[in-house]
Amino acid sequence: MTLSLPKTAADFMQLSWSQIEPFYAELNGFSLNAQNVKEWLSEWTRLSEFVNETGQRLYVAMTINTADKEAEKRLYNYLDTISPPAEAAEQKLREKLLASGIEPAGFEIVLRNMRAQAALFREANLPLFTEERKLGNEYDKLIGAQTVHWEGKDVTVTQLRPVYQDTDRTMREKAWRLALSRQLSDRDAINQLWGKFMGLRKQLAANADFTDYRAFRWRQLLRFDYTPESCAQFHDAIEQAVVPAAERIYERRRKQLGVDSLRPWDLDVDPLGRPALKPFEQISMLEGKTEGIFRQVDPQLGDYFATMRKEALLDLDNRKGKAPGGYCTAFVVAKRPFIFMNAVGLHDDVQTLLHEGGHAFHVFESAHLPYFQQLEIGMEFAEVASMSMELLGLPYLSQSGTGFYTDKDAARARIEHLEGLILFWPYMAVVDAFQHWVYTHNEEATDAANCDAAWSAQWKRFMRGVDWAGLEQEKMTGWHRKLHIHEVPFYYVEYGLAQLGAVQVWRNSLQNQANAVKQYRQALSLGGTVTLPQLYQTAGAKFSFDVGTLRDAVGLIEQTIDQLKA
Repeated sequence: MTLSLPKTAADFMQLSWSQIEPFYAELNGFSLNAQNVKEWLSEWTRLSEFVNETGQRLYVAMTINTADKEAEKRLYNYLDTISPPAEAAEQKLREKLLASGIEPAGFEIVLRNMRAQAALFREANLPLFTEERKLGNEYDKLIGAQTVHWEGKDVTVTQLRPVYQDTDRTMREKAWRLALSRQLSDRDAINQLWGKFMGLRKQLAANADFTDYRAFRWRQLLRFDYTPESCAQFHDAIEQAVVPAAERIYERRRKQLGVDSLRPWDLDVDPLGRPALKPFEQISMLEGKTEGIFRQVDPQLGDYFATMRKEALLDLDNRKGKAPGGYCTAFVVAKRPFIFMNAVGLHDDVQTLLHEGGHAFHVFESAHLPYFQQLEIGMEFAEVASMSMELLGLPYLSQSGTGFYTDKDAARARIEHLEGLILFWPYMAVVDAFQHWVYTHNEEATDAANCDAAWSAQWKRFMRGVDWAGLEQEKMTGWHRKLHIHEVPFYYVEYGLAQLGAVQVWRNSLQNQANAVKQYRQALSLGGTVTLPQLYQTAGAKFSFDVGTLRDAVGLIEQTIDQLKA
């Protein structure tokens, strides 16, 4: 069989649901057997890729300019009229394949996922998913519109970030307080939005016969290889192995700054009073030098990134009206990634591009897989792809390696990044533990004041070493400023798990760079065709929650920091 689909994704994007639905009907009416299943899967893949890429391109158009009413209209039309019936039609095809009893080669994990998705599917939830995405867009618009008046001009809150690295402590505090004051002015609006999120997610779980949203979301995220109890074990391991190391970093910083207590506006400035690292002034420089780093990690990776530059698959600069954050998405018909960022000239921007580059390489490396369904990759490993690339790129930051810095500044940047790994795990634990409480206490958590208290409790447990005296409102509303909590619930522990995997990939590279990168790329090429532990193993790492593995990772990081300082 061959569906008479449009030739290009651009052509497909012009179709209405009434024009798309017959393609699904034809697939559903096809007489399926072991001899023709590959042909049928290929056509299903073509159709699914067109639908998926349409949604991704419309989302990209919305995020690069949240003030573009036409882009918003087109995205909402897709979310209202195409996404829900397409998902219902996809579900019928999953059920058709499952009912056939046919198990195509390379589809073992896909079929496992399909069985879970089939059991979870409820038609009543389709409009709720659409509403959830719309609420997420409302959150994006709130955050994207947050601007302040600074030194004679209006700037985004994100554009104030460089000031936090100013050696003048008074200036840092002024900028920090200005930003937080602007963010707090949206407190009521975000709390109202939160109440809608909570009611909607409670209904999603109830519709699918789950007692709480956490259980529903666990299955929706296809988490087969670990449980909520595993996360609790990881939180405990972080408290034991990482929090003391983080306290050591904070105390060292306090002494170097010569202050009585470390305040939130003291965390980004260089503790030795050196001016902030300024790796680039133009986005073209960020792109060019990052490409050079990728080439030194592996020539093929450099070629991948060069393709992205040539084909305009990068939108990296921060500007008013642009959605917050950064991401890499896939245009699956084109078999190309797209990277979105908000760069303002900081070293963090370099690390973000290395990170998103890792996601992009995942798209390139897995593009050979024949079926769309094989590309569904758990974020627990997708983030290994990105976080490993951050670490693999670190040795090439110096200008002697065509990078951004002198050797001395490159060592400084590496130290800051490695310290950041240690400081991240406790924050990750706050975000994850907070969400476990939220979605097992729906009624309490619908009241934002209770969320403020729960966030503060987790902050006290994990975030020791920084003085927030007199800043209680700013501290307790920290959950307002974490996009994942609002738009992609429970998507955060993946970063902590993946970081532990990435440190192991990096450890391997210190012993044999070429082999470590070979293992890394081999794991990326598997897409979603094997289990999570198998993906980690292929990459040369262990999928782990235990305190021993975490202690080893922290030990390597602290040892390397000491060597770089020496």
